[in-house]
Amino acid sequence: MEQPPALLIAGPTASGKSALALNLAQHLGGVVINADSMQVYRELRVLTARPSPEEEAMVPHDLYGVHPAAQAASVAWWRDAALQAMGRARAAGRLPILCGGTGLYFSSLTRGLSEMPPIPREVREEARRLLAEEGPVALHARLQAADPRSAAKLRPGDSQRLARAWEVWRGTGRGLAEWQAVAPATGPAPYAFRAILIDPPRDALRAAIGARWQAMLDAGAMEEVRALRAQELDPSLPAMRAHGVPELSAVLDGRMALTEAGRRACLAIGQYTKRQATWFRNQPLADPSATHIINARIGGLAQFSESQNGEILSFLKNMH
Repeated sequence: MEQPPALLIAGPTASGKSALALNLAQHLGGVVINADSMQVYRELRVLTARPSPEEEAMVPHDLYGVHPAAQAASVAWWRDAALQAMGRARAAGRLPILCGGTGLYFSSLTRGLSEMPPIPREVREEARRLLAEEGPVALHARLQAADPRSAAKLRPGDSQRLARAWEVWRGTGRGLAEWQAVAPATGPAPYAFRAILIDPPRDALRAAIGARWQAMLDAGAMEEVRALRAQELDPSLPAMRAHGVPELSAVLDGRMALTEAGRRACLAIGQYTKRQATWFRNQPLADPSATHIINARIGGLAQFSESQNGEILSFLKNMH
């Protein structure tokens, strides 16, 4: 039986993925399904640059702002939710268009997930406590001694992934890298995937990141962080470490000037986009013959050229 089609749109932060997904959803009769690990959080519309209510009204959107910041959204949770959203799209006669910048989310669909036993709560709490008390560099050193294979794949400053690697080793007796190397338990999702990767020049991304930061401030990013902090959540939760949240929290506490917060946030986002670009270059989204690469930033619907439009639509012709 022929597998139903699905389109993946991936790329680094501020590359124009959402504008492209919206454009293609209008042309192809699609549903835009979120594949970004921060845009799932209900409380972070502004700082994660989620589609606006006006954009969401133009075509159906799914899995945006559906998860509370008080709970960490796992890759396994997202995969199950994404498959349900894709099923709803197909039932409505629409093309599933998965759009985001989280490489693990995409690979969970196209390659599957390795089965892993549940991690005891006390082990998860230990990982968070070590991260809070000792910091990510010290936790990386601990992981290096206990599980060098996993530690070698992680940066000392990548706190969330370090905590996850530590809890997996402590909770299962096997390293995260070892679990990831075994054959996936879920297997690839039953879809025929085509992919579009946006891979713009670094200078275009830097300019877009700076402009986006100012736009976020103008749209109420400070108020969004203030409301998030009012929940008094565990600071190690992913939503509390979203780009801009630590920096604007420091401003609210009087520990940092707003201009310095912007400089640091934009620097962190720029470093993150480098890691995203590296991931997507080394972890193919789909077969090369089913992948289209755009080496330019998509600036928005108004800037989406007819030549770009025709080229992409030609690539996607006869998709469904």
